[in-house]
Amino acid sequence: MSLDSIMSSHYVSCAGREIHYTEWGAQNPDTVIAWHGLARTGRDMDELAQHLSMRYRVICPDTIGRGLSQWSPQPEQEYCLAFYARMAAELFDRLKIEKAHWVGTSMGGAIGTVCASGLLNPGMKQRIQSLTLNDNAPQLADAAISRIRAYAGSPPAFATVLELEAFFRQVYQPYGWLSDAQWRRLTETSIRRLPDGRVTPHYDPAMVQQFISHPDDYLIWDHYDALTMAVLCLRGAGSDLVLPATVDAMRRRGPGALGLLQVVEIEGCGHAPALNVPDQLARVAAFIDAA
Repeated sequence: MSLDSIMSSHYVSCAGREIHYTEWGAQNPDTVIAWHGLARTGRDMDELAQHLSMRYRVICPDTIGRGLSQWSPQPEQEYCLAFYARMAAELFDRLKIEKAHWVGTSMGGAIGTVCASGLLNPGMKQRIQSLTLNDNAPQLADAAISRIRAYAGSPPAFATVLELEAFFRQVYQPYGWLSDAQWRRLTETSIRRLPDGRVTPHYDPAMVQQFISHPDDYLIWDHYDALTMAVLCLRGAGSDLVLPATVDAMRRRGPGALGLLQVVEIEGCGHAPALNVPDQLARVAAFIDAA
């Protein structure tokens, strides 16, 4: 069965900006939101969405400034968790989603945490049934943020698609194992051609303004402490973003203190597990099914 036969592509206006998303398993009554990482697109969630689509409707958005979604004309104000969470709340309304499970990689996990806390939008707290944080935590390592900021703010450009694929294979090596076909799709679904004919990653370089205009945007312990739903934290064993000390603090606070937190270390991965192999897919699906 081809992906096109079970996936459809859509556009919707949220907070005044056009957002692209893919939808899987549209016939199913229960919904999963699968949100990608900082410099990525919703197509990173293809394997997970396909796996879940037999039982769930799965929505995979491109964040504003990424993939096929609109770029912000106000990057300093709109490339931040508060605006992303506002867009997510409107996405729920536009798609008539009453409740959903949330799976977020890196930035996608932080957006989910801010939504599920209810601190910015109280109505969202009851709409998120469970939260999966894929190598994300309420506090991120400063050194890793500096590393991400350095490469994300100045995306390279290459003469050929194969050169860009080689770059992706290097920079995303911490994702763990990907097949050759998966690397090719990762490249082809996150590429844009520049006016001079070269190719570059498909995102707005200005999205790095989040780290300049909102330097503490990812310090979200207050949101984490307000969570009252089941939380699964998948930590890449070699992650330099989510430190073991932070995970220990998560176990003592918020959903951890309530007995609602599960932590699983994913061997062979850093930041962040690609959610593309049977063990990772089974762990996420089992957690959602139980929740």
